[in-house]
Amino acid sequence: MAFEQTLEKDLYSILGADPSANASDLKQKYQKLILLYHPDKQSTDVPAETMEECLQKFIEIDQAWKILGNEETKKMYDLQRHEAELRSMGPVDAQVYLEEMSWNKDDESFFLTCRCGGKYTVSKDEVEEVNLVSCDTCSLILELLHQR
Repeated sequence: MAFEQTLEKDLYSILGADPSANASDLKQKYQKLILLYHPDKQSTDVPAETMEECLQKFIEIDQAWKILGNEETKKMYDLQRHEAELRSMGPVDAQVYLEEMSWNKDDESFFLTCRCGGKYTVSKDEVEEVNLVSCDTCSLILELLHQR
């Protein structure tokens, strides 16, 4: 599932939540907002354009919840959001194939030493979804290539 269009708006800010919020907090914020903007909860004497704004906000909240309320789609959204943040930081410094990285069996991750002495690290669980990896010390970014 691609979230390019969704990335234009921050789903966490739509729900008024922090990206580090847990599922329970996200659900609580969703439920509060969905009741506030539900079309059936609006007063009948509200102007039509205000009613339309509430309806649009209601739809936006519902769409945000459909992604953030599901663990799998939330993980994909978070990864794409993180990559978008990395892309905005600057250009990709290098392209590396996964096979060129070293394996750390202690924490089950692939790593590569950066020219600054820091490390690029990708966990076993993220390897299929991650394309950009930032150094843990400097601002350099590498692109992870999956197949030769």
